[in-house]
Amino acid sequence: MTFEVITIFPEFFASVLEHGLLKRALAGGRVSIRLRDLRDFSDDRHRTVDDRPFGGGPGMVFKPEPVFRAVREVRSGDSPVVLLSPQGRLLNQAVAERLAQHAQLTLICGRYEGVDERVARHCATDEISIGDYVLSGGELPAAVVMECVTRLIPGVLGNEESSQQESFAPPASSNGAGVLDCPHYTRPAEFEGLRVPEILLSGNHEEIRRWRRRQALEKTWRMRPDLLTGAALDDQDRRVLEEVQQMERLGD
Repeated sequence: MTFEVITIFPEFFASVLEHGLLKRALAGGRVSIRLRDLRDFSDDRHRTVDDRPFGGGPGMVFKPEPVFRAVREVRSGDSPVVLLSPQGRLLNQAVAERLAQHAQLTLICGRYEGVDERVARHCATDEISIGDYVLSGGELPAAVVMECVTRLIPGVLGNEESSQQESFAPPASSNGAGVLDCPHYTRPAEFEGLRVPEILLSGNHEEIRRWRRRQALEKTWRMRPDLLTGAALDDQDRRVLEEVQQMERLGD
């Protein structure tokens, strides 16, 4: 996977690329990340990339010319071109899965008041937001996209099962997806009077599997019940959720 990142702050990514998963992926040759300074694609000696919005209003808007030039130079074939924007569709695991299928991904980091709409409509192939809030620019969202896509590339994670068992992982079967991850514990078995659930110390793998599934369902019901609408649930899952809901009603 090659990431082409178009930004006016390429130096922003220095620390992002020097630590953790992205650093390992780069060192292992699994990904290539090219930082493109948008100002290099301007057409005046002042390296101008923005201007005032037509119709008035606050702030500055990225001009279309440098963005189109940058994309045309770095894009390969019909690979995706993603504009990071608060107006975009929300990034989720399914979106990351689709992006990870491509050999190249171009990320446009917006700034200021926004980007000329012609970029969104006629240059970018997708517009993505990482949440319903506003940031100063698209650099943080670009880093988030690169992280969640890179971890889906085969060979990047030390244990390939990790990406399949996490929260929001796509379904591998009717029993494994669409819900939050279960709680995890490690040594010591007791800390300041707080003990690890005994089932996890039992060695009974089938019982542990059932406990983890139940905990995942309960947590999803408490924290993100909206996910259950599209989750792959079997009859046992539904019985567990009925019990959880009944216990909640009795608690009220």
